[in-house]
Amino acid sequence: MKKKAELFFTFLKIPLDYLILVLAALAAWSLRFNESVQAIRPVIFNLSFSRYVTYVLAAALIWLIFFAWSGLYSFTRRRIIDELTKVILACSTGMTAIIIYMFFVRELFDSRFIVILAWSFAMVFVIIERAIIRKFQNMSLSRGLGAHKIVIVGTNENTEAIIETFRTQPELGYKIVAHIKDYNGHEELLALHKKYQIDEIIQTDSNVSRKNSIALIDFANEHNIIFKYAAGQFEARTTNVEVHMIAGIPIIEIRKTKLDGWHKIIKRVLDLLISSILIIILSPFMFILAILLRLEDWGPAIYKNERVHSKGTFNVFKFRSMYTKYCTGKQFAKYTDQAAVLKYEEDLIKKQSERQGPVYKILNDPRRTPIGRFIERASIDELPQLFNVWIGNMSLVGPRPHQPREVEKYDKEHKHVLDIKPGMTGLAQISGRSDLDFEKEVKLDTYYIENWSFRLDFWILLKTPLVVLSRKSKV
Repeated sequence: MKKKAELFFTFLKIPLDYLILVLAALAAWSLRFNESVQAIRPVIFNLSFSRYVTYVLAAALIWLIFFAWSGLYSFTRRRIIDELTKVILACSTGMTAIIIYMFFVRELFDSRFIVILAWSFAMVFVIIERAIIRKFQNMSLSRGLGAHKIVIVGTNENTEAIIETFRTQPELGYKIVAHIKDYNGHEELLALHKKYQIDEIIQTDSNVSRKNSIALIDFANEHNIIFKYAAGQFEARTTNVEVHMIAGIPIIEIRKTKLDGWHKIIKRVLDLLISSILIIILSPFMFILAILLRLEDWGPAIYKNERVHSKGTFNVFKFRSMYTKYCTGKQFAKYTDQAAVLKYEEDLIKKQSERQGPVYKILNDPRRTPIGRFIERASIDELPQLFNVWIGNMSLVGPRPHQPREVEKYDKEHKHVLDIKPGMTGLAQISGRSDLDFEKEVKLDTYYIENWSFRLDFWILLKTPLVVLSRKSKV
């Protein structure tokens, strides 16, 4: 059950969002009719202020629908950067709808300046409004108002991670009242419920016996308490199922992903369209960068890095960020002693890799050129992968592809990330990039594969540049 404070703050966002959207539109009108602005560009459209307000009041209501579609009125507590991303997505979608309408109904008015201003003001104003609401809600939660009182049941490493998260992030809205390591019946839970009025029981250990899990569920049902549990390997894979009737018998198929059929076709069309546009726009910049790399150090400007997908291997295109004498791969066999280069790389991996498991990431890599350090830090080195997307061996969004020697070290459950086409960016990249350990990266990529949607793709694409700009690289 939701707390009254949760209901209040979530409902409060609707009228405040509407008011803020109207104010943003009025601010755009006011600035457009400012004398200084008119001196630069006189007003040539014939739209009265009263009619404009009528349009704004109607448009703001429609925008609230896009806000709801983007998840801005869900009860889920999210990080501020996620909230910001959703606001930008919702405002951009709403403005796109208005622009499309204006295209077909041109007699409305043709002030593109007001449209752009209203869109910009809407994003800024709503972000400020949401930050203020979040501040008051966090103050409320820090005082225990509206926080869910929870009991944790479990002893594994997932348990410790969840407990630490709840304790260090009170803004998530959870207050731990007890941690039960060994569940031995209802007596302890009943005493805790009488004392604290428990809201949720969270079983964080998937190894708790089936008998005890059922007992916990029964207790939760009896006392109107929410029951949650951390999914084990099997449960995580059975959330995406399809039922087939064969000989009158229901046969359940555990689907690897929703990305199939028409979804796969549409995603490919969008990849081709978007990558074509970006290649055209960015080609002059990429051409200049290629020249600079050739002038800085002899050798190819484009580095073909062998990676693995479900059907074998392919070459990922990147701008070369290392000195040619240190580059690995068949492409550089005529330039270097590959055995010596690979030995040097293995030594660096042992000494300076910040990642554990099959995948490595060398800190303060001495093989980088000055320009290479810059383009790696800014992720500009990955721009040629747009050609991989255009060709069709990569997608804009998907799990990151790894090298054959890394994939050879995969455990069998890791190979699930090879089920779909790899991407330039993905859920793992916007959630920590190389700072994530390999197991967490696999979990995020698995979640993406099993819960894929166009909405999730759009959210990842929108968030990627924000993450790139805010991250601190260690190359």
